[in-house]
Amino acid sequence: MERPNAWKSYDQDELEKLEQICADYRAFISENKTERECAQATVKLAEDAGYVNLETVVAEGRKLSAGDKVYAVNHKKTVMLVNLGTKPLEEGMNILGAHIDSPRLDIKQNPLYEAGDMAYLDTHYYGGVKAYHWVATPLALHGVVCKKDGTTVDVCVGEDASDPVFCVSDLLIHLAGDQMKKPASEAVDHENLDVIVGGRPVTIEEGDEEKEPVKKLFLDLLKEKYDIDEEDFLSAEIEVVPAGAAREMGLDRSMILGYGQDDRVCAYTSLAAQLAVPEVERTSVTLLVDKEEIGSVGATGMTSRFFENSIAEIMELAGEGGTLKLRRALAHSRMLSSDVSAGFDTLYADRFEKKNAAIMGHGLCFNKFTGSRGKAGSNDADAEYLAEIRDIMDEADVSFQTCELGRIGAGGGGTIAFILAEYDMNVVDAGVAVLSMHSLWEVSNKADIYEAYKGYCAFIKRS
Repeated sequence: MERPNAWKSYDQDELEKLEQICADYRAFISENKTERECAQATVKLAEDAGYVNLETVVAEGRKLSAGDKVYAVNHKKTVMLVNLGTKPLEEGMNILGAHIDSPRLDIKQNPLYEAGDMAYLDTHYYGGVKAYHWVATPLALHGVVCKKDGTTVDVCVGEDASDPVFCVSDLLIHLAGDQMKKPASEAVDHENLDVIVGGRPVTIEEGDEEKEPVKKLFLDLLKEKYDIDEEDFLSAEIEVVPAGAAREMGLDRSMILGYGQDDRVCAYTSLAAQLAVPEVERTSVTLLVDKEEIGSVGATGMTSRFFENSIAEIMELAGEGGTLKLRRALAHSRMLSSDVSAGFDTLYADRFEKKNAAIMGHGLCFNKFTGSRGKAGSNDADAEYLAEIRDIMDEADVSFQTCELGRIGAGGGGTIAFILAEYDMNVVDAGVAVLSMHSLWEVSNKADIYEAYKGYCAFIKRS
């Protein structure tokens, strides 16, 4: 069964809608490269669409009813949007879930040092990265520094045209004989992914002595620009990410090249769909979470109780409180666990089984299962739910395909699907195919982005 290329089905009106969605998406991922930035931008869009902070509703003692729209934020890194439908919550919800964290380098708590008359920041990689991707490329610093007096300083350097950028050095080819003989996983040591941040010593008075003058100048500049001291790194979260905006790719401008498309391409399209469907019968939920790249752990990962607790709070305010009703609401829900799929790459064709691979430009991807080897770590959606999904997509004229993450023995990966499935709800993985997943610059196809948006809209409209 070969699914057709989605581009062939578009008239001029749809092409204009496609380009608008993709332009908005490209701006979103260019401006928001951390989970905090994505969460903040999501809240802004939600408030503009009439959503109200759940904390405000609780504090004011307000009741919720059909048509009310609320959002909840967890540790400034996870966001949930809820649009209350006309049907009781106990009958279940339509849930879109995606993650807004991406592989990167994190600055360590005690990172700054000087060596060879240069200043460096020591890093710890986050998620599944290939270390050799991160050398000899322009990098930016994004994050926050929280000071003891309770103030928080936002840091973003490397994105404006007038900003400096940073980099991790690579070994010149002339001296890299031994390096070139190593396997790719060992060619660049993760301990050597230290970011060069300065190369000029501070000016000192004649006769004075400064032990680490380059480091001192870097600290002086931080103090001047952000009022930050070295000790403030102890309570900072600063991420190293590729510098620069997402770009249209291909002479035909059919693709997007950008950082963090795993999984912000699904996060943004889920968010856009949630905001585009203001009236629903079944309550619609969009859940954008953190920590997926490291196992969905911690207070902001999907395994936290944030989702469950927030739904319980909403049901109480809607006059449907109680443990049993909450359990019924969760069990009767249906979910699309939205995460990217591995797009079929002709240059690495032996890693795929083509008839079950995600073909770029062929629409929204559905993975009945993920995991690795014998489906280990997977939620395996049942056939009945897949039949329902097919009906939803066909009714809305959504181009879609089914796929797996490469050949059986080639590797594998997981999503948040199995965590939500523990509530006994129907869950299936859905998302957009990308090339070069987990690289600094991933590739998506505009048609797939548009079809994902259409598919998510159709899903949350289904009663």
